[in-house]
Amino acid sequence: MATKRNSRKTRTNGPGRIGKPNGIIQPRVQEVGPERFGVVSVDCAKARSKWMLCDFYGKVLVPPSEVEHGRAQMQLATVQFRDACQRHGIRDAVVAVEMTGTYHRPIQRAFRNAGVETRLVHPFASKHYRLPAHGDNKTDDHDLEAIFRAAVNGFGLLEAAWDETYGQLQLFARHRRDLVEKRAKLQCQIRQYLERCLPGYAALFSNDNLWSRPVALSIARRASSAEAIRQARVPGVTRWLREEKLRFQSRTVERIVAWAGNAADADPLRAHLSRIWQTLHDDWRAKTEQIGRLEQELAEILVKTPYVLLLSHPGINVLSASELAGEMGPIEHYAHAKAVTGRAGLFPSRYQSDEVDRADGPLAHMRNARLRAAWMRVADNLIKCNAHFRGKFQLWKQQGVDSRDIRCRVANRATRTVFQMVSERKLYRHPSRLDRGYVLDKLLAFHQARGTPPHEIVRDLQQAAKQIPKHAHLEEAGPLQATYERLRRSRRKGPQPIGTILVTLLAQLGITGLKSESETQGPAADVPEMGTR
Repeated sequence: MATKRNSRKTRTNGPGRIGKPNGIIQPRVQEVGPERFGVVSVDCAKARSKWMLCDFYGKVLVPPSEVEHGRAQMQLATVQFRDACQRHGIRDAVVAVEMTGTYHRPIQRAFRNAGVETRLVHPFASKHYRLPAHGDNKTDDHDLEAIFRAAVNGFGLLEAAWDETYGQLQLFARHRRDLVEKRAKLQCQIRQYLERCLPGYAALFSNDNLWSRPVALSIARRASSAEAIRQARVPGVTRWLREEKLRFQSRTVERIVAWAGNAADADPLRAHLSRIWQTLHDDWRAKTEQIGRLEQELAEILVKTPYVLLLSHPGINVLSASELAGEMGPIEHYAHAKAVTGRAGLFPSRYQSDEVDRADGPLAHMRNARLRAAWMRVADNLIKCNAHFRGKFQLWKQQGVDSRDIRCRVANRATRTVFQMVSERKLYRHPSRLDRGYVLDKLLAFHQARGTPPHEIVRDLQQAAKQIPKHAHLEEAGPLQATYERLRRSRRKGPQPIGTILVTLLAQLGITGLKSESETQGPAADVPEMGTR
């Protein structure tokens, strides 16, 4: 289901030129003349590509030629292109490369390094230009012709240059998402084998405590059957956990022992099944550690971009902001919020012919799938954690609106707020002022939950403070100052609280007159080493 428009008839001016705005080449063709403008078409494959050179009218100047994806062979192709341009008097040219996963990147870089403007042609565009001429007869030469037609009609698109920061953010965010999906599959497998070894054991731990707390699986690894737990009883299970140096509650141990007293018989192959699920659990632990490290690196990169301001938006956390920043890229590449929704496909498809106008069709099929997925995850978080959108969800649900349509509506509305916040470098504002989030407070809580070293916390907080507008520094310092005062009054022993770190940051935000815990105790005081708790 898609978001419905208020009116079927919209006032829009017709396009100035046919084709995509960032694919138009007609002004350059008019400047040098069609016979002096060259178009290189490149059809890519894994190990090699095929290319040809034509003028704007379609006259073949270099016939289809294969080039292996090796440095010498690609350099030779660029030399042949230069020689052909001199021989035929080509004064300007573009290279149109069909997108083929990542296999088009080597030949694209080769022509770009040779100083030729390189553009990308989507396979959908080349397919539509091939079908009218050749139907089901698909060959590399026919594809080259289709790529040429797409390029001259404005569908050879310029690829916006991204800063390395955004490229790295996209790479790490996608890698983390892949690890999260693989970890979820491992959890399903572990549950399946664990149920055969310890029937009903996993059901003792609700709210995902089986994975978020190590007590459950630690006991399951020590006792491969309910009989072992019955023999160990409460003192034995308690000893296991203390040997593992795990924090636990006595009632949890009592509940497990009570379950073991009436547990069903295990599978006869439980010894072998136990080995399998424990091996999978080791893999799960490794992936969890990788995800934790990646999340810390994502926060380090995010604070270097204006997308860190999205943390002031209730319902958007560090990971959601990182995925959005990685998939959207620099906000300067979008003229307005509709450009974001257009690229993500957050609008209904439309069918109009004569008097028939179906403007509220299904969600647009042609879109950037990863960007749309990132926005849909943000929509889910907003419905769950944002009071405004949670109320909207309940209202629309009572009106009978489909849940998929509601998610699309929330994502569509969120793009406007996000675009204004990032493009104008401002924090979240709401008339009620009840849903206010704080960038530095969220970032600090994020790092504390992951046990980030103190010096890395200081680095990220200081970098994030540079992105916050100066007029909002005192407002942002409010929650941090409250945290500092609470920790300073705490009598908790052990590692020094994070309060010492906050002194420098609060001074940077304009809050002065604070003393660290070590200064309060005096120079002779025995101050423990600083930690993150």
